[in-house]
Amino acid sequence: MTFKEAEKRVEELSKLLNKLDIKYREGTPDISDQEYDDLMNELILLEKNHTSLLKVTSPSQRVGGEPSKNFENVAHNLPMLSLSNTYDKEDLIDFNDRIKKDLTIDEVEYVCELKYDGVALSLTYENGILVRAVTRGDGVKGDDITRNARTIKSIPLQILGDCPPILEVRGEVFMSKTSFEKNNIKISEENEIRRSKGNKEQPLLANPRNAAAGALKQLDPKKVSEKQLDMYAYQIASEDEKITSHFEGLEALKNWGFNIPDTFEVRSDIDEVWDYINQWSEKRKDLPLETDGVVIKVNKMELHNKLGNTAKSPRWAIAYKYKAEAAKTPLLSITYQVGRTGAITPVANLAPVQLAGTTVRRASLHNANEIERLDLHYEDIVYVEKGGEIIPKITGVDKLARKESAKKVEYISHCPSCNSELERKEGEAQHYCRNWECIPQIKGRIQHFVSRKAMNIDSLGGETIDQLIKIGLIKDAGDLYSLKPEDLNQLDRFGDKSISKLLAGIEESKNIPYEQVIFALGIRSVGSTISEKLAEAFTTIDALADASEEEIAELYDVGGTVAVEVKKFFNSELQLFFLEKLKNAGIKFELEKQDVKDTLDGKSFVCTGKFSIYSRNEMHAEIKKNGGSVKTSITKNVDYLVAGEKAGSKLKKATELGITILTEDDFAKMITNE
Repeated sequence: MTFKEAEKRVEELSKLLNKLDIKYREGTPDISDQEYDDLMNELILLEKNHTSLLKVTSPSQRVGGEPSKNFENVAHNLPMLSLSNTYDKEDLIDFNDRIKKDLTIDEVEYVCELKYDGVALSLTYENGILVRAVTRGDGVKGDDITRNARTIKSIPLQILGDCPPILEVRGEVFMSKTSFEKNNIKISEENEIRRSKGNKEQPLLANPRNAAAGALKQLDPKKVSEKQLDMYAYQIASEDEKITSHFEGLEALKNWGFNIPDTFEVRSDIDEVWDYINQWSEKRKDLPLETDGVVIKVNKMELHNKLGNTAKSPRWAIAYKYKAEAAKTPLLSITYQVGRTGAITPVANLAPVQLAGTTVRRASLHNANEIERLDLHYEDIVYVEKGGEIIPKITGVDKLARKESAKKVEYISHCPSCNSELERKEGEAQHYCRNWECIPQIKGRIQHFVSRKAMNIDSLGGETIDQLIKIGLIKDAGDLYSLKPEDLNQLDRFGDKSISKLLAGIEESKNIPYEQVIFALGIRSVGSTISEKLAEAFTTIDALADASEEEIAELYDVGGTVAVEVKKFFNSELQLFFLEKLKNAGIKFELEKQDVKDTLDGKSFVCTGKFSIYSRNEMHAEIKKNGGSVKTSITKNVDYLVAGEKAGSKLKKATELGITILTEDDFAKMITNE
């Protein structure tokens, strides 16, 4: 075959296989699997013999290539937020009322979609070509699994028709019930061969969701291809001015060749949304994949922008979860876990029971109040649910089945690890171990310190931390920066390569931004969002340490509880000793200076009310970027009050003090010099 003939045949096969993939996605395949494989093998052979004909958009890329050594961790263009959950109609009504109130409108149109039980994925296309596929990860960063994604037939390698030059699509990767059964049949057949040879058997897949997640983590794309995964697209994450509603976005995705379920519907009010939820309560069980609820989204895109997001979830969407599946099983025992802050969490150990496709052996009991509420006795028969069909919990006890000899569960009084007496503050449900040297707390603090959102030392896992503590090489995270190669030679299964990788990761962590360092310190009640606010307000660690409780508490969205915990941290001699280690190691304890314009020239601002152009945090950022400062309360020293809708008492006080009042439009013109 000449090169020209090969080129023509490759083009023919590519077009044919792409059409067959679409037929497969639609559930109407034209040919048998064997005939499809024959065509694919012909294409692969031609591309192997004529390598210049191989393109990233070729259907052969779905078969996979050589295994990867690891996945690159990459940042999302926009955070992949999770949805707020609700379990009853009243919460939906509250959600609807809040939106109408925030937008000052009488009616809201929604799109209802079934919530599929799979793995979220972000796909990026450049000029219509798939260039990147990234898992949700922690919402900020995820794993680049592009090669694995290309093996999924329902993910277009090249988009049909016109689309934006840069397009980000989000969807749910899942394993259908049929594929799940086929995979388990295959494993069972392979296990028979293993048994005959005296080899260890491979466990069956527990449930479709875990199976899909496990498959995507495979380093060998060929193994991913064998699992027959699927994907439903559910959102265009990049901006497209032509698309004015979520419904239009779904229709556009369908036209571009994405797999879109035909179950989504537009509903004109919350009562119609509730009808949709009831309509699918039983019908969903007949679908070819697992579902666990309904996602409700405001339809108009302009309203998405006005409503914005919280740190964790969009304000324009909510997930309704169907009632969790329940089961009965005996309570065998209770163990107590110690967290990094010393919080004690009781865990129920149960006789194994099948629940929502998984084997449940343990359930959280939260605290002493929960044990008391349930009136738990050892050997009780308990009712277990999976909250949102994910987290197992005990919801009740079959008291008719209780033995007369059953002993009541009494909460422990001493730490299960170090035997220190537990402390429980008045009004709090949680018990705490206050021994700073309690081993599980040390491990928990170090694990938090090295986590992705903190110092991001991903080469330091739990087993390695255990060894470092046991040998006595570290007592806190500050000791990590004193580790030497000869220290790490003492660790099991730690060769030169592992040592170099860990030390390099520790060294790189010295460049982590100041706001992440604050989060890494593990101050109680201080999450990643609060850490950013503290870093912006107190630009060095010494400034934060010297700040008064009142100064911290007056920060927007921070409050008194956080202020108390921050001061407690910096008033502790143990913590100051820990901070000294980090300072000596060269950790960044100062906010990086950004290019600041002098447009606002040191003027001070208070922002109050509801805004339509900026979110509150965006407005604060613009003020600082342009040389101004943000205050949280009205005093005579404030230069401007930016007043949105429903400005309230601050507007009244500013007027009385003669402070200049700006509308949001006035502010926008001020920073753009219009």
